[in-house]
Amino acid sequence: EGSSTFTVTAHIPVIESMNFGSELRKQTSGMAMPQLIFSHWEVVDVDPFWEPKTEEELLHFGDKADSENPALRYMNDIRKRKGLKIDEKLVEFAEKQRTLTKSK
Repeated sequence: EGSSTFTVTAHIPVIESMNFGSELRKQTSGMAMPQLIFSHWEVVDVDPFWEPKTEEELLHFGDKADSENPALRYMNDIRKRKGLKIDEKLVEFAEKQRTLTKSK
């Protein structure tokens, strides 16, 4: 008749597999048991420090290049995990902006 177990085979980047086992068990209430095996490696084709500079790149991606750079995200995730400094813009002393009324 068969069993209720099945196998899923997939390739994921190592950096994305760091909490994969615990997250999978949490999402499945402990019913899933992952087995991660190294298969291969490949270079990420994107430069983590790339910013649009030419006119064509600025027209295509915009001034800020809002689409996320996966190489930069992977690099920052690794640096965070190792406790190294990353260039992240955080607001330390935020204050709510208020409009000052003119006294009449």
